[in-house]
Amino acid sequence: MTETIRFAVGETSLGAALVACTDAGIASLAFGDDRAALVAELRQRFPASQPIEDGAGIARAAAHALRFVEAPWSGDFDLPLDLHGTGFQLQVWQALRAIPPGRTASYADVARSIGRPAAARAVAGACGANPVAVLVPCHRIIRRDGSRSGYRWGAERKRRLLEREAAAVAGSAYCRPSIGLP
Repeated sequence: MTETIRFAVGETSLGAALVACTDAGIASLAFGDDRAALVAELRQRFPASQPIEDGAGIARAAAHALRFVEAPWSGDFDLPLDLHGTGFQLQVWQALRAIPPGRTASYADVARSIGRPAAARAVAGACGANPVAVLVPCHRIIRRDGSRSGYRWGAERKRRLLEREAAAVAGSAYCRPSIGLP
């Protein structure tokens, strides 16, 4: 039986973004510079599915996901994700979702957090296979030496995401009123 995946393409400050949903939740959020390439990538990622453009049908999920792209520090993403991967990948993706906005972790940090301290390279592979940009924040992963590592959706997007998150988190901490102030 062929699974239907409904998708919409929208614009963000990071360029075009494709959001795709199954009946179970968001299955893909990808960035790109070319709409046709984003749709082709969706078809390649889900070869047994039937992608249907349906912006109206997934409007709520797509709008929520794209708002979260613009402000991932604004709160937890509360819509369901429909993630398909190996048990190891799912474990890594869950660990990535625990990294707070404005913070980073190394591949080795994530490997240790899931009880697999020798699996840093495998963590990198799981990050590269992540189907939902920002919602599973693989952009928060850096090298052990603190330098930025690669990013499936481009080094410039990763730089911008990290800088925006750091600035927003620093600004919100600075602007937060002291207890007792109105």
